[in-house]
Amino acid sequence: MNNTIKYKQQLMENGFSVVDNIYSNDEVQRILTAINEADSSKETFRKTNDLFAIRQFLKEIPSTIDLIFTNKLKVMIKEIMGDHFFAVKSIYFDKPEASNWYVSYHQDLTISVDKKIELIGFGPWTNKQNQFAVQPPIDFLENITTIRIHLDDTDENNGALRVVPKSHLKKIYRPETINWEHETETTCSVKRGGVMLMKPLTLHSSGRTTNGKKRRVIHIEFSSQELPAELNWSERINVSEFMH
Repeated sequence: MNNTIKYKQQLMENGFSVVDNIYSNDEVQRILTAINEADSSKETFRKTNDLFAIRQFLKEIPSTIDLIFTNKLKVMIKEIMGDHFFAVKSIYFDKPEASNWYVSYHQDLTISVDKKIELIGFGPWTNKQNQFAVQPPIDFLENITTIRIHLDDTDENNGALRVVPKSHLKKIYRPETINWEHETETTCSVKRGGVMLMKPLTLHSSGRTTNGKKRRVIHIEFSSQELPAELNWSERINVSEFMH
Protein backbone atom coordinates (compact mmCIF):
# COMPACT_ATOMS: atom_id res chain seq x y z
CA MET A 1 0.00 0.00 0.00
CA ASN A 2 2.96 2.37 -0.58
CA ASN A 3 0.81 4.34 -3.02
CA THR A 4 -1.65 5.29 -0.29
CA ILE A 5 -0.23 8.80 0.09
CA LYS A 6 -0.79 9.34 -3.64
CA TYR A 7 -4.40 8.09 -3.43
CA LYS A 8 -5.11 10.30 -0.42
CA GLN A 9 -3.61 13.30 -2.20
CA GLN A 10 -5.73 12.63 -5.31
CA LEU A 11 -8.85 12.31 -3.15
CA MET A 12 -8.22 15.60 -1.36
CA GLU A 13 -7.16 17.54 -4.46
CA ASN A 14 -9.49 16.13 -7.13
CA GLY A 15 -12.34 14.71 -5.03
CA PHE A 16 -11.80 11.10 -6.16
CA SER A 17 -9.21 8.36 -6.62
CA VAL A 18 -9.22 4.81 -8.02
CA VAL A 19 -7.38 2.02 -6.19
CA ASP A 20 -6.97 -1.32 -7.96
CA ASN A 21 -6.66 -4.83 -6.53
CA ILE A 22 -8.20 -4.39 -3.10
CA TYR A 23 -10.10 -7.68 -3.50
CA SER A 24 -9.14 -10.90 -5.26
CA ASN A 25 -11.56 -12.58 -7.69
CA ASP A 26 -12.34 -15.15 -4.99
CA GLU A 27 -13.12 -12.45 -2.43
CA VAL A 28 -15.45 -10.71 -4.90
CA GLN A 29 -17.20 -14.00 -5.63
CA ARG A 30 -17.77 -14.65 -1.91
CA ILE A 31 -19.38 -11.22 -1.54
CA LEU A 32 -21.64 -11.86 -4.56
CA THR A 33 -22.63 -15.28 -3.19
CA ALA A 34 -23.67 -13.72 0.12
CA ILE A 35 -25.78 -11.14 -1.75
CA ASN A 36 -27.42 -13.77 -3.94
CA GLU A 37 -28.37 -15.85 -0.90
CA ALA A 38 -30.08 -12.92 0.87
CA ASP A 39 -33.85 -12.61 1.29
CA SER A 40 -34.78 -10.05 -1.37
CA SER A 41 -38.43 -9.70 -0.34
CA LYS A 42 -37.69 -6.91 2.19
CA GLU A 43 -38.77 -3.34 1.49
CA THR A 44 -35.16 -2.12 1.50
CA PHE A 45 -34.61 -4.22 -1.65
CA ARG A 46 -35.64 -2.28 -4.75
CA LYS A 47 -35.87 -4.09 -8.06
CA THR A 48 -36.75 -2.77 -11.54
CA ASN A 49 -35.63 -3.74 -15.04
CA ASP A 50 -33.00 -0.99 -14.87
CA LEU A 51 -31.76 -1.25 -11.32
CA PHE A 52 -31.59 -3.55 -8.32
CA ALA A 53 -30.64 -1.72 -5.13
CA ILE A 54 -30.36 -2.71 -1.48
CA ARG A 55 -30.47 0.15 1.01
CA GLN A 56 -28.91 -0.24 4.46
CA PHE A 57 -26.86 -2.97 2.81
CA LEU A 58 -24.53 -3.84 5.70
CA LYS A 59 -27.48 -4.07 8.09
CA GLU A 60 -29.59 -6.13 5.70
CA ILE A 61 -26.84 -8.60 4.76
CA PRO A 62 -24.50 -8.66 7.78
CA SER A 63 -22.78 -11.77 6.42
CA THR A 64 -21.00 -9.44 3.97
CA ILE A 65 -19.33 -7.35 6.69
CA ASP A 66 -16.38 -9.68 7.33
CA LEU A 67 -16.06 -10.30 3.59
CA ILE A 68 -15.90 -6.56 2.83
CA PHE A 69 -13.69 -5.42 5.70
CA THR A 70 -10.61 -7.41 4.68
CA ASN A 71 -7.17 -6.51 5.99
CA LYS A 72 -6.41 -4.72 2.72
CA LEU A 73 -9.52 -2.51 2.98
CA LYS A 74 -8.96 -1.84 6.68
CA VAL A 75 -5.37 -0.74 6.10
CA MET A 76 -6.51 1.57 3.30
CA ILE A 77 -9.27 3.11 5.47
CA LYS A 78 -6.83 3.69 8.32
CA GLU A 79 -4.13 5.22 6.12
CA ILE A 80 -6.47 7.44 4.11
CA MET A 81 -9.11 8.40 6.68
CA GLY A 82 -7.47 7.80 10.07
CA ASP A 83 -8.59 5.83 13.11
CA HIS A 84 -11.88 7.47 14.00
CA PHE A 85 -14.08 6.87 10.98
CA PHE A 86 -17.25 4.80 11.11
CA ALA A 87 -19.62 3.67 8.36
CA VAL A 88 -22.81 5.75 8.16
CA LYS A 89 -24.51 4.60 4.96
CA SER A 90 -24.34 1.58 2.66
CA ILE A 91 -26.11 0.76 -0.61
CA TYR A 92 -25.68 -2.05 -3.11
CA PHE A 93 -26.31 -1.16 -6.76
CA ASP A 94 -26.77 -3.73 -9.49
CA LYS A 95 -27.06 -2.13 -12.91
CA PRO A 96 -28.19 -5.03 -15.16
CA GLU A 97 -26.77 -5.76 -18.59
CA ALA A 98 -29.59 -4.05 -20.49
CA SER A 99 -29.99 -1.09 -18.16
CA ASN A 100 -31.03 2.30 -19.47
CA TRP A 101 -30.60 3.77 -15.99
CA TYR A 102 -28.99 7.17 -16.43
CA VAL A 103 -28.05 9.53 -13.59
CA SER A 104 -27.34 13.17 -14.42
CA TYR A 105 -24.72 15.27 -12.65
CA HIS A 106 -25.30 15.77 -8.94
CA GLN A 107 -23.62 15.94 -5.56
CA ASP A 108 -24.53 13.57 -2.70
CA LEU A 109 -26.05 16.15 -0.37
CA THR A 110 -27.99 14.08 2.16
CA ILE A 111 -27.20 11.82 5.09
CA SER A 112 -29.35 8.97 6.47
CA VAL A 113 -30.63 9.51 10.01
CA ASP A 114 -33.01 7.78 12.42
CA LYS A 115 -35.80 10.38 12.66
CA LYS A 116 -36.99 13.82 11.58
CA ILE A 117 -36.57 16.68 14.05
CA GLU A 118 -36.22 20.43 13.71
CA LEU A 119 -32.53 21.36 13.86
CA ILE A 120 -30.93 24.59 12.74
CA GLY A 121 -28.91 24.02 9.58
CA PHE A 122 -30.51 20.63 8.81
CA GLY A 123 -32.92 20.49 5.84
CA PRO A 124 -34.62 19.84 3.52
CA TRP A 125 -35.82 16.40 4.63
CA THR A 126 -37.02 13.36 2.69
CA ASN A 127 -38.55 10.06 3.77
CA LYS A 128 -38.26 7.02 1.47
CA GLN A 129 -39.29 3.52 2.54
CA ASN A 130 -39.38 4.69 6.19
CA GLN A 131 -35.85 6.00 5.94
CA PHE A 132 -35.13 9.62 6.78
CA ALA A 133 -32.58 11.64 4.85
CA VAL A 134 -31.60 15.25 5.43
CA GLN A 135 -29.18 17.77 4.00
CA PRO A 136 -26.85 18.61 6.89
CA PRO A 137 -24.55 21.62 7.34
CA ILE A 138 -21.76 21.54 4.77
CA ASP A 139 -19.01 20.54 7.22
CA PHE A 140 -20.71 17.15 7.69
CA LEU A 141 -20.62 16.53 3.93
CA GLU A 142 -16.99 17.67 3.67
CA ASN A 143 -16.05 15.17 6.40
CA ILE A 144 -17.54 12.14 4.61
CA THR A 145 -15.50 9.84 2.37
CA THR A 146 -17.27 7.32 0.14
CA ILE A 147 -15.78 3.99 -0.90
CA ARG A 148 -17.32 2.35 -3.97
CA ILE A 149 -16.37 -1.34 -4.19
CA HIS A 150 -16.58 -2.63 -7.76
CA LEU A 151 -17.71 -6.22 -8.23
CA ASP A 152 -17.45 -6.01 -12.04
CA ASP A 153 -15.08 -4.37 -14.50
CA THR A 154 -16.62 -0.96 -15.06
CA ASP A 155 -15.92 1.58 -17.79
CA GLU A 156 -17.76 4.20 -19.84
CA ASN A 157 -19.76 1.46 -21.57
CA ASN A 158 -21.49 0.09 -18.47
CA GLY A 159 -22.10 3.06 -16.25
CA ALA A 160 -18.73 4.03 -14.76
CA LEU A 161 -19.03 7.29 -12.85
CA ARG A 162 -18.15 10.46 -14.68
CA VAL A 163 -16.86 13.18 -12.36
CA VAL A 164 -15.88 16.84 -12.46
CA PRO A 165 -12.43 17.03 -10.81
CA LYS A 166 -12.04 19.54 -7.96
CA SER A 167 -15.78 20.28 -7.90
CA HIS A 168 -15.88 19.17 -4.23
CA LEU A 169 -13.90 22.30 -3.34
CA LYS A 170 -16.75 24.57 -4.47
CA LYS A 171 -19.21 23.74 -1.66
CA ILE A 172 -22.78 23.37 -3.02
CA TYR A 173 -22.37 23.37 -6.80
CA ARG A 174 -25.62 23.29 -8.75
CA PRO A 175 -25.30 21.08 -11.86
CA GLU A 176 -27.18 23.59 -14.01
CA THR A 177 -24.45 26.15 -13.30
CA ILE A 178 -21.53 24.00 -14.53
CA ASN A 179 -19.42 26.05 -16.92
CA TRP A 180 -17.95 23.46 -19.29
CA GLU A 181 -15.56 26.04 -20.70
CA HIS A 182 -13.70 25.87 -17.38
CA GLU A 183 -14.56 22.38 -16.09
CA THR A 184 -13.40 18.98 -17.33
CA GLU A 185 -15.04 15.57 -17.12
CA THR A 186 -13.24 12.35 -16.17
CA THR A 187 -14.56 8.80 -16.51
CA CYS A 188 -13.56 6.62 -13.55
CA SER A 189 -12.97 3.15 -14.93
CA VAL A 190 -12.51 0.59 -12.15
CA LYS A 191 -11.52 -3.06 -12.48
CA ARG A 192 -13.37 -5.84 -10.66
CA GLY A 193 -11.99 -5.95 -7.13
CA GLY A 194 -10.91 -2.31 -7.21
CA VAL A 195 -12.43 0.62 -5.33
CA MET A 196 -13.18 4.23 -6.08
CA LEU A 197 -12.76 6.78 -3.29
CA MET A 198 -14.91 9.88 -3.58
CA LYS A 199 -15.94 12.97 -1.64
CA PRO A 200 -19.75 13.39 -1.70
CA LEU A 201 -19.50 17.00 -2.93
CA THR A 202 -17.71 15.84 -6.10
CA LEU A 203 -20.12 16.31 -9.01
CA HIS A 204 -20.74 12.91 -10.58
CA SER A 205 -23.01 11.23 -13.11
CA SER A 206 -23.50 7.79 -14.62
CA GLY A 207 -24.36 6.81 -18.19
CA ARG A 208 -26.51 4.06 -19.65
CA THR A 209 -25.14 0.57 -20.21
CA THR A 210 -24.25 -0.03 -23.87
CA ASN A 211 -21.97 -3.10 -23.78
CA GLY A 212 -24.32 -5.69 -22.27
CA LYS A 213 -22.25 -6.05 -19.09
CA LYS A 214 -23.34 -5.78 -15.47
CA ARG A 215 -22.14 -3.08 -13.10
CA ARG A 216 -22.43 -4.13 -9.45
CA VAL A 217 -21.13 -1.73 -6.81
CA ILE A 218 -21.21 -1.52 -3.02
CA HIS A 219 -21.32 2.13 -1.91
CA ILE A 220 -20.26 2.80 1.70
CA GLU A 221 -19.99 6.26 3.27
CA PHE A 222 -17.70 6.94 6.24
CA SER A 223 -17.66 9.84 8.70
CA SER A 224 -15.76 10.76 11.85
CA GLN A 225 -18.22 13.46 12.88
CA GLU A 226 -20.88 13.01 15.54
CA LEU A 227 -24.39 14.35 14.91
CA PRO A 228 -26.18 16.62 17.41
CA ALA A 229 -27.25 14.61 20.46
CA GLU A 230 -30.92 14.42 19.40
CA LEU A 231 -30.10 12.75 16.08
CA ASN A 232 -28.44 9.45 15.16
CA TRP A 233 -26.90 8.09 11.97
CA SER A 234 -29.38 5.45 10.81
CA GLU A 235 -26.70 2.93 9.85
CA ARG A 236 -23.76 3.67 12.11
CA ILE A 237 -21.26 0.78 12.18
CA ASN A 238 -17.98 1.24 14.01
CA VAL A 239 -15.23 0.15 11.64
CA SER A 240 -12.85 -0.19 14.61
CA GLU A 241 -14.82 -3.30 15.60
CA PHE A 242 -13.47 -4.98 12.46
CA MET A 243 -9.93 -3.69 12.97
CA HIS A 244 -8.68 -6.87 14.58
